[in-house]
Amino acid sequence: MAELEKYQGEVPAWCPGCGNFPILRAFKEALTEENIEPGQFCIVSGIGQAGKFPHYVRCNTFNGLHGRSLPVATGIKLANHKMLVMAFGGDGDMYGEGGNHLIHAIRRNIGVKLFVHDNQIYGLTKGQASPTSMEGMITKNQPFGVLSEQFNPIAMAIALDCGFVARGYAADTKHLTGLIREAIRYPGFSLVDMFQPCVTFNKVNTYEWYSQRVYHIEDDHDPRDRARAFVKALEWGDRIPIGVIYRNDRPTFESRVVVLRDRPLVDARPEWETLKEKLAETLREFY
Repeated sequence: MAELEKYQGEVPAWCPGCGNFPILRAFKEALTEENIEPGQFCIVSGIGQAGKFPHYVRCNTFNGLHGRSLPVATGIKLANHKMLVMAFGGDGDMYGEGGNHLIHAIRRNIGVKLFVHDNQIYGLTKGQASPTSMEGMITKNQPFGVLSEQFNPIAMAIALDCGFVARGYAADTKHLTGLIREAIRYPGFSLVDMFQPCVTFNKVNTYEWYSQRVYHIEDDHDPRDRARAFVKALEWGDRIPIGVIYRNDRPTFESRVVVLRDRPLVDARPEWETLKEKLAETLREFY
């Protein structure tokens, strides 16, 4: 416990029993096991209960707009690609408001690690359906049941050839800690979808509901087999797999940016004389 205290931020304001607490614990355990110091990483978040995550961790952080974490995280990663950059948010934040940014972060394979607290509900705004709410689920805004088909982030990520795709469960903290460590070590874009029971507003997807269904992916599963991974991603109902579902060896976005090969942009210094010459040349062309 003493080793985790160096990551201590503010006192969490989540509901007692919230699935965010074990996620926070698993994250700190992963940092400790990877020997990562508070000043060596940055967390970007948006709005929501999961968006408060970096408030409760001692780290570099940027807390911004709803659904806009990934563009900020991308900018930070490109400015200093040597730093570990992570984004945290809920299923509404990342799959709803931020869904368009998620698609393009996957396409680029930017070296950002995305951790989604998936409680299948909007907790901060008091119980509206989210993209991952199950079809037919009754909420305050959907008294006749959710009419939209449930969004499957794992299947979408694999269809887009995401670099690293995993799913964990908050109550299985040891397993989740391992997934977080693997996501951190993966050089490209990592997506870890984490089942996080909301004890206040989601009375369907409870700890008991998840515990009766989730299972560890079999040892013989090959996460580099994309077709098999996609089939695994479609499993839902009585049995739901958790673990590393898919990964590949695509080059990272930042490794293909020529100006980043020698040093991070944050360490670069402007060449004033060259800049003056270019400006003068441009002015001569126009005047």
